[in-house]
Amino acid sequence: MPPATLVELVGPPAHSSAKSGAKSGRRGGAIEPRPTRTSSVHKGRGRRRLLVVVLALVALAIVPIISLVGALREPGNLTASERSVEWMRDHNLGPVVNQVEHWWFINHQAKVGGEPDHGLAIGGLPTQQASESDTSSAAASTGLPRIIETPKPVDVSVPDGLTPLPFEGVWQPVGPQVDGSPTMYATQVRPDSVHTSVLDGLVWLDPKLVRFELHPGLKEPGGSFLTPPQVPVDQRLALVAAFNSGFRLKDGNGGVYLEGKTVAPLRPGAASFVILDNGEATVGAWDRDVSMQPNVVSVRQNLVLIVDGGQPVAGLNNNVNGNWGGTVGNTVLVWRSAVCVDANGGIIYGYGNGLGALSLAELMTRAGCERAMELDINPAWTTFNFYVPLVPGDPTSVVGTKLLPDQSKSASRYLSDEARDFFAVFSRLP
Repeated sequence: MPPATLVELVGPPAHSSAKSGAKSGRRGGAIEPRPTRTSSVHKGRGRRRLLVVVLALVALAIVPIISLVGALREPGNLTASERSVEWMRDHNLGPVVNQVEHWWFINHQAKVGGEPDHGLAIGGLPTQQASESDTSSAAASTGLPRIIETPKPVDVSVPDGLTPLPFEGVWQPVGPQVDGSPTMYATQVRPDSVHTSVLDGLVWLDPKLVRFELHPGLKEPGGSFLTPPQVPVDQRLALVAAFNSGFRLKDGNGGVYLEGKTVAPLRPGAASFVILDNGEATVGAWDRDVSMQPNVVSVRQNLVLIVDGGQPVAGLNNNVNGNWGGTVGNTVLVWRSAVCVDANGGIIYGYGNGLGALSLAELMTRAGCERAMELDINPAWTTFNFYVPLVPGDPTSVVGTKLLPDQSKSASRYLSDEARDFFAVFSRLP
């Protein structure tokens, strides 16, 4: 048998029985444990550890909070919600934003059926076409040889099964004239035969009568430039239009070249909007249709072409290899925008609601595009504005008008510092 313990051999002290009995009488015989110094020490250490953890969590939270507050106070014309989303994307929370946006757009799709909420007013102008006599007389009044303008495309067809609305798909002259020729034509058209209350906008621009400029934004594409992030006042009398550029560089899988600097490497095969030193522009796949030449002044790439050879490219709906971005599913109908070149060299911009990647490509194809690239998407980033001075000769009186009245951003966008890069369009004044 095992050896006995000391208590078993000797027995309890003589006085312990009395004390035990006394306690038993008062407490039913149970001996209450007394707090020890060791347990107090453990409790104190636990409290200190908890305090350290809380302070550490507070310290970790302070850093991003300070960063977010700084982002909300940055200069520019973004709303607080737009700044917050941009901040989240900059801090590796893009997947969270994408999921929330995807859920939102899935649950707020363009209305099916119905009639448009507004009439076909182009840039706030009445829907009427200039007569040939008006154009010829204006040309004759200059006394100078007329510029041979680029032939505008044929009118845009409406989706199958729809009866055209008055002036739907009919190109109408807008903006100033150069030597009697309109610098731009615009129209509106429904995206498909299902979303019949939606009107998307299209503008055709004559590259011989207008010139293009790429303006950097305060944040995109990054870097330091002489070109300002808005159209400066002293250039606004020649300003006729401006429109959004592409995705943020980290999302657009392409590069930027501006002011002789490669801000991000130009990717072979990427869809590219190229501006030459004479102000003309074109769209194509880099190193196939367009490439770096001495007369190239700017290049903005975004994803890959959505229209090539006058037809939508294959795989738009299933986003083969992620070619057309990952921020919102390509079949989700949202505000989207695109720019293209037609067979005669004219530039066409298109945008609006109710568009997936494929229906955007089909819209641009119906407009006469030969090669088209998707630009930015979502209501906050898709914008086309016309500009005119309210007081002739006064650049400070220039105001904007939206091509589509339900466009989210203000008509004065690009007349103040803009966060993202954009394209400005100027008349080639005679």
